[in-house]
Amino acid sequence: MMPATEAEALILQLVQPLDPLQDREQVPLPQALGRVLAAEISSHLDFPHWDNSAMDGYAVRCQDVQGATTEAPVVLTLIEEIPAGQVPQQTVHPGQAARLFTGSMLPAGADTVVMQEHTQAQSGRVHILQAPQPQAFVRQRGSYYRAGDPLLPAGGVLGGADIAVLAAAQCAQVPVYRRPRVALLSTGSELVSLETPLGPGQIVDSNQYALAALVSQAGGEPLCLGIVPDDPPQLRAAIASALTQADLVLSSGGVSGGDYDHVDTILKDLGGTLPIRAVAVKPGKPLTVATLAHTPSLYIGLPGNPVSALVCFWRFVAPALRKLSGQARGWSPAFVPATNEQPLRAGGQRETYLWGQLRAGQDGYSFRLAAGSHSSGNLINLAQTNGLAVVPIGQRQIAAAAIVRVLPLGGA
Repeated sequence: MMPATEAEALILQLVQPLDPLQDREQVPLPQALGRVLAAEISSHLDFPHWDNSAMDGYAVRCQDVQGATTEAPVVLTLIEEIPAGQVPQQTVHPGQAARLFTGSMLPAGADTVVMQEHTQAQSGRVHILQAPQPQAFVRQRGSYYRAGDPLLPAGGVLGGADIAVLAAAQCAQVPVYRRPRVALLSTGSELVSLETPLGPGQIVDSNQYALAALVSQAGGEPLCLGIVPDDPPQLRAAIASALTQADLVLSSGGVSGGDYDHVDTILKDLGGTLPIRAVAVKPGKPLTVATLAHTPSLYIGLPGNPVSALVCFWRFVAPALRKLSGQARGWSPAFVPATNEQPLRAGGQRETYLWGQLRAGQDGYSFRLAAGSHSSGNLINLAQTNGLAVVPIGQRQIAAAAIVRVLPLGGA
């Protein structure tokens, strides 16, 4: 069995990212949220676009108002009022000031803004009651960003703030990587779709629906290819077809080495190399990773037990998808330290994942174990959880109030 960190590193080594030239598309800015930027973005605009005021107040020449106090104010003549969005019409000369507001363009001749709380206006004049610092409350043109410089790097996932920056830069069409295509196969003659009435010994194929949701959540495009029975010819045809359609093929079931587990044998018959056959994690020991010479697609065979399949997705597939999608960095899972609210127990032979609620508080994170059985086949108490606590290999218990590493699953 391969340790989890070693398996993760090997999978990431095998993943070939999408090509930034061949695998890119232009999308309208409103559709770019959550997509991976495929090219560096720059702008023809300076930010700010012009010198402007950060306060409601008065534009002045700093040298005119040095020494101003409440007892001995400096009195200036008001020459114009400049609302935000209007262009100044006059130049500020010695002894003059212009009324302006947050975002107003600074008029020529002025170099400083006096906030209105330090002034008193009356009869076309303004009394400056406190001397400002030079260039106070002036947002200078280009002080945030110079036109032509890199604005956003390639390989980043676009969030709300990035969308705001692109909108401000007038970037209406955004170059992004296409979504990675992920083919999903569920193996097992006992499986039926959720629309099919259950017969004796049958179970609903929940893995296909769960994995499709997780692939979509991770930014991929799921290709649901349905259920394949434990019949080698049918399974071989389904796997061969899936490899021609997708960047990554995910199957669940058929990798445990039993009499009806045919996936590994079929992959070898198709010319595949299997660098990973099992990992030292619980749940999720059976894990097949294969590369095939005739296709760039990577094949990952997940365990059939529902919890095992999901845990292996979060631990191994999600990092692979991040790299595959063109993200420049941050592929590996980001574990966080949390205070454990209850004792955690494990067998000690494998790295054990226990699910529960990860909560953020004033003193950091805390983790509460989900009630009920932590069985690889028990989906019920996995619902509404958002963290996987890790009990390392060789450790059988983590005491209450101790610090535990937790993999956030979203929503923490």
